[in-house]
Amino acid sequence: MRTDLTSLTTVRNLGILAHVDAGKTTVTERILYATGTTHRRGEVHDGTTVTDFDPQERDRGITIFAAAVSCAWDGHRLNLIDTPGHVDFADEVERSLRVLDGAVAVFDAVAGVEPQSESVWRQADRHGVPRIAFVNKLDRAGADLDAAVASIRDRLHPAPLVVQLPIGSQDGFRGVVDLIRMRALTWAEAGEAMVAGPVPDELREEARRRRRMLEEAVAERHTGALEEFCTQSTVSSTTLVAALRDLTRNGDGVVVLCGSAYRNRGIEPLLDAVVAYLPSPVDVPPVRGVPEGNGVPEGNDETREERTADPDAPFAALAFKVNATPTGRLTYLRVYSGTIEKGDTVRDANARRTERIGRILRVQADRHAQLERAVAGDIVAVVGLKSARAGTTLCDPAAPIVLEPPGVADPVVSVAVEARRTADSDRLATALARLAEEDPSLVVRTDPETGQTVLSGMGELHLEVAVEKIRRAQGLDVGVGRPRVAYRETVVRGVRGHVHRHVKQDGGAGQFAHVVLDVEPLHPEPGGTGFAFRSTVVGGRVPQEYVRAVEAGCRDALAEGPLAGHPVTGLRVTLTDGSTHVKDSSEMAFRTAGRAALLGALRDSAMTVLEPVAEVTVTVPEDAVGGVLGDLAARRGRVTGSAVRAGAAVVTATVPLSELFGYATRLRGRTQGRGTFTARPTGYAPTPQTGSTR
Repeated sequence: MRTDLTSLTTVRNLGILAHVDAGKTTVTERILYATGTTHRRGEVHDGTTVTDFDPQERDRGITIFAAAVSCAWDGHRLNLIDTPGHVDFADEVERSLRVLDGAVAVFDAVAGVEPQSESVWRQADRHGVPRIAFVNKLDRAGADLDAAVASIRDRLHPAPLVVQLPIGSQDGFRGVVDLIRMRALTWAEAGEAMVAGPVPDELREEARRRRRMLEEAVAERHTGALEEFCTQSTVSSTTLVAALRDLTRNGDGVVVLCGSAYRNRGIEPLLDAVVAYLPSPVDVPPVRGVPEGNGVPEGNDETREERTADPDAPFAALAFKVNATPTGRLTYLRVYSGTIEKGDTVRDANARRTERIGRILRVQADRHAQLERAVAGDIVAVVGLKSARAGTTLCDPAAPIVLEPPGVADPVVSVAVEARRTADSDRLATALARLAEEDPSLVVRTDPETGQTVLSGMGELHLEVAVEKIRRAQGLDVGVGRPRVAYRETVVRGVRGHVHRHVKQDGGAGQFAHVVLDVEPLHPEPGGTGFAFRSTVVGGRVPQEYVRAVEAGCRDALAEGPLAGHPVTGLRVTLTDGSTHVKDSSEMAFRTAGRAALLGALRDSAMTVLEPVAEVTVTVPEDAVGGVLGDLAARRGRVTGSAVRAGAAVVTATVPLSELFGYATRLRGRTQGRGTFTARPTGYAPTPQTGSTR
């Protein structure tokens, strides 16, 4: 009897995560084909994929926007999000991970763990998302499952639990041995159907050895499996599956499968693993939030509320993506509790207003199917919301709650944009505002000094895609200035005992505040980020409410540093002394004093300018290494490692972000189009020959 697809235990909300070009979109396309959702296999190189439906994605051959699809497998409903792999679109991954219960991490069998693979893995770690791993492209020359697994263990530090053994290698790869049920799964040359059979004679001994290794690895980490292993000297398939499920869901192990998505080999076992090991909405902890009006949850457990994955509980959902389409504004929701129906009124807890749900849609990338209702555990899109943004909480008006929104990274690159025709200025402003609504990692502002409209984002490609979207969607002729990076200022050597007195008499009530500050670098090395404030005042010389006002004033002073007006970071401020006046002291006076005192202390400190830096991984033919190293040195790059992998040289270096503009074109020219690179922002570092205020 077919399992009811509306049951919460048969729902899997998962994402596909990986480095760019590891095969995420191809894996997604083969999943849609294997589940019968599509009847033709989409190909990235042909521009026929379901999830990469945007014209820019098809032109560039990469995933830019997270796309949601839904399919059914073995009586389960899979809500699947194909996420971008390029570092410039890491914020899309962040918003997706916030609402997912599990993920499939895809790795290249030749390259193993690549820089962005590591980044998205760390993002999933922060959100506590259980994962299984799929080592893809086993049909490529140089593919090595064991080497890929070793890189997972060494660079990501999970316990990889390999449950398959490849049958054949490179062009001869034709299937896998299922080590749990000890059977061979093979695919015909056309890659259409999976055939289960006995393990080939030549692999039987190796399969037994690897099965034993799997049993021992699981028994080390799972009590139930250990008991069975000690009493029977083996672990049954049933116990093994249950143990792998527990280890996956609590993060103590990562199940590793393998295959070739392009040749449609290994997809059915991957789907079985998703159903068997990844959690359903009822297997994850209840979502937590605070009552409306208390702000965003920040660690005060007493004020937090929980909402369980129960269709009968009060409605609560989180908007994680907004998309403006020709037919209306789509808001993508993860429903955490309760039920909504078409026409219901819900509360936008962030904007503190009510909205009406016009339509509810089951999303298939750029196609949609209408639903009458959505229940806890669903990922759907709704039409009719006017104020909702990514991170907005929608809830039952009778039980308002605010859920923690996804984090938004600070933009690191800016460009000046302007309409080439004055008559289009208003249309450009509207288009930019809509872009910022859809993508919170894009920031639009007006430079107060130059009057230019500045668009800031996560990288050069990010901004290029955003501007091209305006050109195509609005038909606007847009001019773009050279990107600028976001510099910071920091303290190299601070000051102690900086005194500031704020005294003001203007005929009415006076203002008086006296503060003494110590300023020092927050981290031992210049380039440390953040701000810390503490008070060591004793004897009540500065009341606690005035201490908070001094901290607020210090934070105000961080907006512009003394060197070049960049924001200040990486310092610790200590309030060591002060005094008050019985009548003239106030919170405003101490806030003003705190700001002025820190500005004065910074002018007396040794300061330096910081610039954003990125970890760059360059893959080039071995005969081009010399030229690439010279070019990196000219860009102030610091080489941190090099290796030879599958006949190509892989060089890693730390390079200032400002030096990477146009690097892709330069690299292609130096390597006759054979070189590739990826860049991952890693923080800030002091710029050479920057000035000092002291």
